[in-house]
Amino acid sequence: MADAFAALREEDHEVLAINAAISLGSVWLSGRIGRFQMRFPDLAVRLSLANEAIDLANSSFDVAIRAGSGVWEGLRSTFLFRQHFSPICTREFLEANAISKPEDLLRVERLAPNDAGWSGWFSAAGVEAKLAPRRGIVMDNQSQEASIVQESYGVALMSPLFWRTELESGRLIQPFDTLYMPGTAHWLVHPAHRVGVRKIERLREWLLEELEGYRDVMPAEVFTPL
Repeated sequence: MADAFAALREEDHEVLAINAAISLGSVWLSGRIGRFQMRFPDLAVRLSLANEAIDLANSSFDVAIRAGSGVWEGLRSTFLFRQHFSPICTREFLEANAISKPEDLLRVERLAPNDAGWSGWFSAAGVEAKLAPRRGIVMDNQSQEASIVQESYGVALMSPLFWRTELESGRLIQPFDTLYMPGTAHWLVHPAHRVGVRKIERLREWLLEELEGYRDVMPAEVFTPL
């Protein structure tokens, strides 16, 4: 109880330190975090990106955006949206390889070709195929994958929500509506004893507001809590 009251008394002009996975942070969050800071100019923001989960109880970060089940001991988790993946490429690659049905992707250059996500996506698309191991390019995050995809080198499993701007402009193409959803989600997490810290609540409310704008352009299942 003492920790909770102490949290409520924290000053909001401190830095809000956020840790996020590289794909979500570099592709989606970094392009929007300026709007958050403009809404709350009294609050400085530090955004750090890493794919490794950090120990929030023993770090300088206030919050993290983490993928998983949403259940972590000692942390409060707020559901944001489900992890989802679909093949994304350029129109030039699509046309050059005469891709018109899901099974056509079996014969083209796929980034991270041995990733389990491909088997999951083909299964979701109704394609029964055992994927043989093959050589290919493996990148650490979707930002790097997009750099290769935009050169029409191949097709990558990426998260359409992250790439709405590019998809709507036609710079990238999602050939098929089918999504592979591995049963995990993105969550905003912070130590449970810091419930009520105003700067954290501001971020939580702002993130949920930002995501509301995607409900009309993304399948409802993306926003269905686990």
